[in-house]
Amino acid sequence: MFKSAASVERLATQLARLPGIGRKSAARLAMHILKLPDEQAFQLADTIREVKEKVGFCSVCFNISESDPCDVCTDQRRSPATIIVVEEAADAAALDKVEEFSGRFHILGGRLSPLDGIGPDDLHIKELLNRITDEVTEVIIATNPNVEGEATAVYLSKLIRPLAIKVTRIARGLPVGSDLEYADSVTLSRALEGRQDF
Repeated sequence: MFKSAASVERLATQLARLPGIGRKSAARLAMHILKLPDEQAFQLADTIREVKEKVGFCSVCFNISESDPCDVCTDQRRSPATIIVVEEAADAAALDKVEEFSGRFHILGGRLSPLDGIGPDDLHIKELLNRITDEVTEVIIATNPNVEGEATAVYLSKLIRPLAIKVTRIARGLPVGSDLEYADSVTLSRALEGRQDF
């Protein structure tokens, strides 16, 4: 039976650790990288190293950024009165494409999922509550429309409502079970426009 080189096996093993990449896909990707011209392969490796060295998380909103605080948090054109809460940085990026929203973001870093052992202390919930000051007038909860996202939204609304802040949830313009990062701009725009009190 044919056995590939140990270094190719190690590369495939590392690639298989990525989300959505199975063992067979990882092996195909490893072989593809092996066949790339040296310059392209080294460029890929350098880009991965550069991302790991330069990119971190904003200490205010927890978005990915090369600066701290991030460009969104320091942008004076964005209103500090509205904070939109999302699960992941990809969700913030999707919503940022919608020109109707000019507030700030807060990335939770996931969603409540007791079956996976993810509780409130595993998310950036305390930091969100600390951001709610007198200048904040509305918190928009934009967690994904699935069971865990809805549970997270309900939990957050119960924590925020006693602070006498308007709490809204994005409208149900998004299909249940989908993720924000895959929604088109029109759907996201309608979801923001049709948000309701929560």
